[in-house]
Amino acid sequence: MSLRVENAQKTLRDRVTVSGIGVHSGKPVSMALCPADPDTGIVFVRTNLSGSADVEIPAISSSVSGTQLCTILGNPAGAFVATVEHLMAALSAMGIDNLSIEIDGPEAPIMDGCAEAFVDAIDQTGLEVQKAKRRFIRVVKPIRIEDGDGYAEFRPYEGRRFEAIIDYDCEVIGRQELDVELTASSFRREISRARTFGYMRDVERLWEAGYALGSSLDNSVVISEEGVVNPEGLRQPDEFVRHKILDAIGDLALAGAPILGLFRSFKGGHRINALALQALLEDESAYRVVTFGDERAERSEGQADVLPGLMAAAYAPDR
Repeated sequence: MSLRVENAQKTLRDRVTVSGIGVHSGKPVSMALCPADPDTGIVFVRTNLSGSADVEIPAISSSVSGTQLCTILGNPAGAFVATVEHLMAALSAMGIDNLSIEIDGPEAPIMDGCAEAFVDAIDQTGLEVQKAKRRFIRVVKPIRIEDGDGYAEFRPYEGRRFEAIIDYDCEVIGRQELDVELTASSFRREISRARTFGYMRDVERLWEAGYALGSSLDNSVVISEEGVVNPEGLRQPDEFVRHKILDAIGDLALAGAPILGLFRSFKGGHRINALALQALLEDESAYRVVTFGDERAERSEGQADVLPGLMAAAYAPDR
């Protein structure tokens, strides 16, 4: 008997290419999203490496090597891919389980600072339903971490829910909160177009330090003492908290399987997201790896055998 579509693994029907610039390097980068076999997962393939063969970098938590300005996978002194969170959010929300991502630079293209271009690329080729069961990570007990005056937590929940509160000492942003039931349609409608943001004073300081060289009003919401600098203004009044949820969706996609549960954060960011995911995956009593059959009955599988490499998040989130 065939699997229900929502319970089957998926990949892309065909190869599609996305090109742009890296927000930190400011250099052109081309990225090809390629179909992959069942149980491959999401894998970045660094190409165009000087004096080296192509290097595969699995998009899983144990590959994370930095979270200071963005999420970085791989070896920062060798083959790595930075700023993967927007792409990973689109892949997770649109239900893609298996993909090979060939990328010829060290950073995913920033596009216009959100995930909409990646959703458009997925729509361009469409999804291929595969003959393999989709695996989920079901949260079965609360997990909470605190970092400074921020926190993040997982709680059992029937579905994929994200709740975020931000509180900035800035009149333009202030305190914002948003709850989202994550589906492909809610991601398109509520989250995918929310852009990354920052203060003009911080951008200028990063430029001087050799970072954010590709950052501009075309791919970031920039805030000055007078308000939002971008001539077109905000896409939504609460675009800032929407982008925080976008980042969280992408960072948690590095679990290697969709997480069934509630994720809540206060003053969140890449570091807090990484610490929370690490805490969840390190506590095997806090989750179960499950599949669903046609009868929609839950089936539990052994974590170590089903999702290898995900249990030990071997990274330093504060780097």
